[in-house]
Parts: sequence; structure tokens; C-alpha cells
Amino acid sequence: MKKYVMAVVGATGMVGSKFLKVLEERKLLVSEYYLFASKKSAGKEIDFMGKKHTVIELNSENIKGKGIEIALFSAGGSVSKEFAPQFAELGAVVIDNSSQWRMYDDVPLVVPEVNGEEALNNHGIIANPNCSTIQAVVALKPLDDAFSIKRVVYSTYQAVSGAGVAGYNDLKDGTTTKFPYPIKGNVLPHIDVFLPNGYTKEEEKMIKETRKILKKPDLRVTATTVRVPVFHGHSESINVEFEKPCTVEGIKEALASMPNVVIVDDPANLKYPMPIYAEDTDEVYVGRIRLDDSVQYGCNLWVVADNIRKGAATNAVQIAEYLIARDAVK
Repeated sequence: MKKYVMAVVGATGMVGSKFLKVLEERKLLVSEYYLFASKKSAGKEIDFMGKKHTVIELNSENIKGKGIEIALFSAGGSVSKEFAPQFAELGAVVIDNSSQWRMYDDVPLVVPEVNGEEALNNHGIIANPNCSTIQAVVALKPLDDAFSIKRVVYSTYQAVSGAGVAGYNDLKDGTTTKFPYPIKGNVLPHIDVFLPNGYTKEEEKMIKETRKILKKPDLRVTATTVRVPVFHGHSESINVEFEKPCTVEGIKEALASMPNVVIVDDPANLKYPMPIYAEDTDEVYVGRIRLDDSVQYGCNLWVVADNIRKGAATNAVQIAEYLIARDAVK
């Protein structure tokens, strides 16, 4: 059985470190790993897969001659813009966690449970969606199949780990290194930069990525994304309006058909999804399922997932698994 050569780019970062953890757990058909990071981290030794790996400085010369076939990227948009095409030109399939390639028409934007087949149509680069989009579309896809989604309203409650180590430390230490105001004991209705239309870039990402992944370019979507004082796990209130009649039982039946969705919905016993239960897991948890009587056909959902695992590292590794299982890596 063929085994592949894989690179992890940004191996020392928050998502990069999670790449390594997930790879150790899932044991892909990989014979050799190369771990890349910036010059500052080059030479560092990382215990991975039962042996020590020396971090390699990411530059054009160092990626040559290694026969890399799959590359997982989490090193930021500018690094991806420069180096993803270089890896692709050398024959690798790049699975990129940054926002750099997501909206390119010829770059598939993939959540394996939702549109895994799109990964097969790559030209050397596959985009990993935004963390908040990933968990949302895992819940929305089976509902769209069953009832045809007409409109989506997102309100997110996003953990500080989504802003990287600096964001995590702002909550842990009570600092304002990453955020413009204290996040400890506070809520910031502001993720990424503001755009001229008053939305933030994070909100725009969710809107555009949802349309692309669900293949509904005219879908009515709006979003408000909020940073909350939680270390791990994004929570989302999702209001959905459908074209077809729906019931709570029908919604639960559709959700139950989706791989890696866990329904936690027992309000009588105070059972509902929470970030503390989602942390360090790969599933998408859905609860608070109820009809929205303010529209003809609609519902409300509460959706929670670990933003660094399913929202980033695990989804990328799942894409690699999807390609390997179909022998789709050249």
C-alpha cells in the first residue's frame, strides 16, 4: 500500500501544533514528515511520531528534492501566497488553512462531510474554510438537502484561541496585546478588520464561504461575529429559514444523518452543547433546536465545535485522508 511524503508548514504555531497531534491520532498512510517553520523556529526539535524531528526553515531551496506529496499549511496568508504555489509546482497538493485562496474560483473550499468530492478538482491547492464556517456548514448541509435553505442569520461567540497565541494570552494574562480592549470579563463585537459596509472581514468570510461551500451563490446570509472570553470552542446561534415545511423531528432526523454531528438537545435536563464539552474533540455539536414561528418555515440552532481541531487542523487532515483514500494524490 502506497505511503506518502507530507510536509507541515507552520509546525510550531497553534494550529500547526494541533496538526501534529491530530496526525499522530489518525495515523495516515505517510512514510515521512517534514516540519517547516520560520527562520526563528528553525532548528527546534519536536517529538512527533515517536521520534525527534528538526524544524526546517521555510525557504525555496529547502522544499526542493524532498518528494513532498501533501503539504498542510497554517502559516498565514502571506506565507501561503508565496509558498503554496511553489509546493504545488513541485508536485505537492497543498491544503491551506489561511484565507488566501478560499475565494478563488479554481481552488476548492472543502469540508469533507459536506463537499469532499470538490477536493478531487484541485490544481495543487485546496483551501480549508474559516473555523466558524466549517462547523456551521456541517450542520446546515443536511438541512439544506432536506428543506432547501432560503436564508441564514449567524451570531457567533468565538474563542480567543481563534486569534492565535497572542489572543489566548490576552485572556490568560489579562493583557491587550492582540485585542484592542480587554477580553477578560468582556465581549468584543469585532473579529478581524472592519470593511466599508460596516461588516467585519470575519463576517464577510462566513457569508461568502457558506455560499461557495453549499453551492448557493445567491443565498441570503448575514452574520455578526463576536469574540468572547472562552479559551477553546466556537459557539454559534444560527437562524435558518427554509423553502419547505419543517418540524423539529425532521430537523433532528436530518442532522442525525450527517457524519460527525452530535445532537445534544434535552432542555428538560439542561443538556445542550457547550465549549467545555467540545474542547479537544472533532465533532460538531448541535442543540437548542426549535422552530422559528416568526417566519413560515424556519428554525434556530445552537452549534458548537473546537475551533482549532474541527475548525482548522482536523478538517485539513480529513481532506488529506479523503485524497489518500481515493488515491487522488499525484
